[in-house]
Amino acid sequence: MTDPMPADRPLVSVVVPIKDSIRTVEACLRSIRAQTWEPLELVVIDNFSTDGTWEVVQEFAHHAEQAGPERSAQRNLGIERATGPWVLWIDADMELPPTIIERAMAAAVDEAADGVFVPEVTVGDGYWTACRALERSCCVEEILVQSPRLVRRDYLRRTGGFLESLSGTEDAELRSRMIADGCRLAWIPDLIVHDEGRMSLGFIWSKRYYYGRGLKKYKARHPGALSDQAGSAVGAYRRHWRRLAAKPTVAAGVVFLRAGEFAAYGIGAAMGALERPRGSS
Repeated sequence: MTDPMPADRPLVSVVVPIKDSIRTVEACLRSIRAQTWEPLELVVIDNFSTDGTWEVVQEFAHHAEQAGPERSAQRNLGIERATGPWVLWIDADMELPPTIIERAMAAAVDEAADGVFVPEVTVGDGYWTACRALERSCCVEEILVQSPRLVRRDYLRRTGGFLESLSGTEDAELRSRMIADGCRLAWIPDLIVHDEGRMSLGFIWSKRYYYGRGLKKYKARHPGALSDQAGSAVGAYRRHWRRLAAKPTVAAGVVFLRAGEFAAYGIGAAMGALERPRGSS
């Protein structure tokens, strides 16, 4: 990107952490490069993919690098490599509608915001993916369930970026941190398309167990944040009861899915609490 940058249109750096995502990677990166917002740079940090993902990444990214070990560390490295004053991040199984960065930046400017919430819609095949899609559709406007996606880079660098000891809850930790710091946060109704494929209960619950292992650290940093998030989600389900009632079979699956997720989080949290800190004897 050698063209002069207009003063009123700052560079937005889109950071994508990625690993073995050949099914979705090209659609994801194409959607970023097709944004109406300019100037824009695409920074991809690949965790040593072996399925052809790395070769696709090099076709589309302005900066491509291989590093690990997990998503939080990859995002932080991407933030370091980014050169724009604004950073937006998505995962490799997500796609951006063409005007979504334009709309997010407009909200950031209009509301003098430090970050912008951009909600998601789940797409994919199978019953459990339909359950996830219905559940997520009820929480689109819930700030305490969503997480900021577009954030000022100087804030991220000043506060340490994503907490690398967390996996899966690092987005929520960033949200809680920004709220605690008194950051101005905006929200747009535009939806990131999250292609979750054909989900299974085993896959979903195993992820929640893994994410739960870091909950002790999250709760220590942000007391009360987890209960606030759970309360916000339950309130959303109550407000959207007609949407749930319109699909009773799927809604029943949502209840079963969420109950299993809470249990998996709890087991993961219990196991994580037993782990010794690194370096302890």
